[in-house]
Amino acid sequence: MKLLGKKALVTGAARGIGKGCALELARAGADVAVNDRQPGPLLEETFAEICSLGREAHVVPGDVFARASCEQVVAAAIKALGRIDIFVSNPAYSYRSPFLEFDPEKFDQVLQGTLYGGFHMSQLVARHMVERGGGGKIVFISSVHNRIPFARSAAYNAGKSGLVNLAFTIANELAPHRINVNAIEPGWIDTPGEHEAFGDAAISDAAPTLPWGRLGTPADIGKAAAFLASDDADYITGTSLLVDGGLWMRGAAE
Repeated sequence: MKLLGKKALVTGAARGIGKGCALELARAGADVAVNDRQPGPLLEETFAEICSLGREAHVVPGDVFARASCEQVVAAAIKALGRIDIFVSNPAYSYRSPFLEFDPEKFDQVLQGTLYGGFHMSQLVARHMVERGGGGKIVFISSVHNRIPFARSAAYNAGKSGLVNLAFTIANELAPHRINVNAIEPGWIDTPGEHEAFGDAAISDAAPTLPWGRLGTPADIGKAAAFLASDDADYITGTSLLVDGGLWMRGAAE
């Protein structure tokens, strides 16, 4: 229970990686405010599972792709929790298309969700942390796309790479306030979104071909987030942690 007494806000927590982060923070002792764009059964399930772990949970829905809504989400989380000690930024929107045919509006949407949303939310949370004093932890969920320029993913690759450098810059500026800022780069994670994008059969066939012999799980990413949010990571800031089961090295295999 290394996060006992801590208050956390997790965006994109209705399912997948965001839900995995919210649950692992709760297992480590944190009370958690969970956000997603729309309130609904999936977000309520995350809420219920946190409560079943004996932790305090709050639902703070809102579209974190838009600045005004971000302000409302952060204000609601602070009101519910009393303060925010830990923030896990997990907004994302992905769209795949060949570069030569990429819809400019879709490119903007991907950057808005993947990069801009991270900026808006982290700035608002960081202002709160600086004002109240006592430090804090900010964790951005980036992607192995930061290192591997997958085809048909120009916008997502750019957004996730930008997110890592954004984290590094924020870490530099917030170090005097003892706010640790880091990123996590998940590999291929077994989430509902991946099943929707590739299909169950394709994922089942691909899993044994990965270096670790399986896809990652939301819990794998959540455990990394819980570590970076704990005092064990006090001397870690301005870094990006690969949690990909060796995926990025696959092309280097003999």
